[in-house]
Amino acid sequence: MLNSLDMKLQKVAILTAGGLAPCLSSAIGGLIERYTEIDPSIEIICYRGGYKGLLLGDSIKVTPAIREKAALLHKLGGSPIGNSRVKLTNVKDCVKRGLVKEGENPQKVAADQLVKDGVQVLHTIGGDDTNTAAADLARFLKENNYGLTVIGLPKTIDNDVFPIKQSLGAWTAAEEGARYFANVVAEHSANPRMLIVHEVMGRNCGWLTAATALEYHNSLKTRGFLAEIGSPQKHFDVHGVYIPEMVIDIKAEAARLRKVMDENDCVNLFISEGAGVADIVKEMEAKGETVPRDAFGHVKLDAVNPGKWFGQQFAEMLGAEKTLVQKSGYFARSAPSNVADLSLIKSCTDYAVECALRNESGVIGHDEDQDNRLRAIEFSRIKGGKPFDITKPWFKDLLADIGQPAPVAAPLPEHH
Repeated sequence: MLNSLDMKLQKVAILTAGGLAPCLSSAIGGLIERYTEIDPSIEIICYRGGYKGLLLGDSIKVTPAIREKAALLHKLGGSPIGNSRVKLTNVKDCVKRGLVKEGENPQKVAADQLVKDGVQVLHTIGGDDTNTAAADLARFLKENNYGLTVIGLPKTIDNDVFPIKQSLGAWTAAEEGARYFANVVAEHSANPRMLIVHEVMGRNCGWLTAATALEYHNSLKTRGFLAEIGSPQKHFDVHGVYIPEMVIDIKAEAARLRKVMDENDCVNLFISEGAGVADIVKEMEAKGETVPRDAFGHVKLDAVNPGKWFGQQFAEMLGAEKTLVQKSGYFARSAPSNVADLSLIKSCTDYAVECALRNESGVIGHDEDQDNRLRAIEFSRIKGGKPFDITKPWFKDLLADIGQPAPVAAPLPEHH
């Protein structure tokens, strides 16, 4: 319970950062609503464009009119205040982008801006990179006696943040990815021996690809099909799922899928954008090509194009006459939150405000190491790249259902 000693907070700030997820708008709305319910005198500002706005001092004041209409944010996708990918400890990149001057420390610039704006609590809404940046900032603030509180909310459709059980927006992204493919799959009838590759977001973690495939596969059970005229369910179903955590024996899978192609005249694959990236990067570097990377050192997946690579690998071996690669990522991540995520977001934003009122820093989430209890998880324990557990019964059942052999675990990347 909150008590009178907690009610000393006067001003908070909110920012969203990193890629989009179906939770950003709702999380902002939830924070505004909860602060307004508890104490409407607490001022709220939002920094435009994530850490970029913080460094530049570019913010929006949450007015009474905004508070009154905050519920509308639960129905919107994207982030109303904008995002950016900025790493405060990457000084060179910050200088290059004109966010700080030569010789300035971005963390100190950010800290000084928070002090200048009178902010006591900063809410960061983002994935592992955003919350790693928040952790660095929180540590800098503490070490330099700024007396500010930083509270993160875990946004990532990959659902790959240690030790958080469920990231905000991931359930919606899986549902929307399945909805996207429900239309794309009909393209199998546009050409004989059609190979359709559905590339799903997920750099190091295959959770979203697996969850999207399951959501889509299960949705077929509620639909009707007219096999008598040539539209059986098996033409619309998933025939293969490939994620980074699995060993992918392309030759063996090609032999299996060749039989599927011969029988159905089509093959539908769900592939994580992170699957096979190591092999693709090796190929590019062997050719002397430069592999583009972002400010955090991540390979830019659009540049390596895993879906296209897998399509090329399988097409000839399957005797595909036409290959169609479709990516649901931007469609899925820009959606408004579904019912399940709205409930999760509300519990997390409400708790985030409680933590703010008692000056407790951390990332809000259900802690897998503490009986999945909702708490402010210590920044030092937050890291990305949590692999999907391929031994999950629902995943093994999915693969068995579509005729794919039981998965074999791939070696974990070095950063694990």
